[in-house]
Amino acid sequence: MYRSLVRAPLLLLMFCLVPAAACAADAAPAAEHQVPYRLTDTKHILVRAKINGKGPYNFILDTGSPALFVATALARKLGVEADRRGWATFDRFELEGGLLLDKPKARLDDPYQLEGMNKSGLAGVELHGIIGYNVLANYRLTIDFSKDKMTWQRLDGEVPLPEISGKGTVDALGGLVKGMDGPKQTRVTRLRGFLGVELAEKDGGVAVTAVLDGGPAAGVLKAGDRIAAIHAKPIKTVAEAHRLVAPWVDGDEVEMTVIRDGDRRSVRVRLGKGL
Repeated sequence: MYRSLVRAPLLLLMFCLVPAAACAADAAPAAEHQVPYRLTDTKHILVRAKINGKGPYNFILDTGSPALFVATALARKLGVEADRRGWATFDRFELEGGLLLDKPKARLDDPYQLEGMNKSGLAGVELHGIIGYNVLANYRLTIDFSKDKMTWQRLDGEVPLPEISGKGTVDALGGLVKGMDGPKQTRVTRLRGFLGVELAEKDGGVAVTAVLDGGPAAGVLKAGDRIAAIHAKPIKTVAEAHRLVAPWVDGDEVEMTVIRDGDRRSVRVRLGKGL
């Protein structure tokens, strides 16, 4: 069960799915939805969804998937086409239990995890897609495996779309499927980045309270700085900072608007390697 309460300050500020989805603990409580689920034969969490009024269709929840994926065969059946980057926006995407996602963007693709399980029948049911980070990180999920429903609670803000190129980004079975279907390909894994700072919410904004000596932000940020925006998007909470930086990996540069001694300035920090 992915359930965590993350409170600022956070030394070595890490950006990953669980903190991004949990850091809004101090925000006003949002409406909760009870979403029925069951486990597939492979012990994946399976939920059912109606898309544009049709269905229901079977989706697995995968915290390792960067995005919502919808199988290409289902997309054709629904008459939905992707843009040049491979993304599509659905007018209506409703999870069983009445939770209506707000026009979510999805990749129309057949990642190897999905393709592999459908080819082999491992899941015991036909799978039509994967619900990943760009949806899950917008909610606080509470899962009790002794019950048949999980709780979804909407968080403030919106997670930016990740950059995805080609297949193989979410494939727990990728090596197996590639071995069956063609030449083996090399995958490169990059660690999530970190800033190496301690943040706190102060006077309605986000303040730097400490900077890790020798860390990525050393020499760029200092205690007392106020972070007003990340990538030109204003922030007021540590949770918002998590969400904006979460898709970035080591080596990426994060642009920040910082207020120091009353002066507003733009700075860049190259993220270091996370754990």
